[in-house]
Amino acid sequence: MPKFTHLHVHTEFSLLDGLSKISKLVAKTKEFGQTHLAITDHGTMYGAIEFYKKTTKEDIKPIIGCEVYLAKNSRLDREKQDANHLILLSENYEGYQNLMKIVT
Repeated sequence: MPKFTHLHVHTEFSLLDGLSKISKLVAKTKEFGQTHLAITDHGTMYGAIEFYKKTTKEDIKPIIGCEVYLAKNSRLDREKQDANHLILLSENYEGYQNLMKIVT
């Protein structure tokens, strides 16, 4: 299989959107011979530590990210707007720390 990494993956931590369990994602990644795996749950990073532990245990490089929401105007503006999403990926520990600040 050619080298490929999924960079937009939702897990069970993306409520009402994700279904995949981290352990199953890691197993399939290993089965397909892939070396990297990302998670980008909706607006949350609850699964980041479990994901990191399970991927590194299997010698898979974890890419921790998040799918964040963008407000066109003020975040306090309650007018109905189309949802805008942005995928943010951390490249290293500093990026992970910055992503945690953005999400919380």
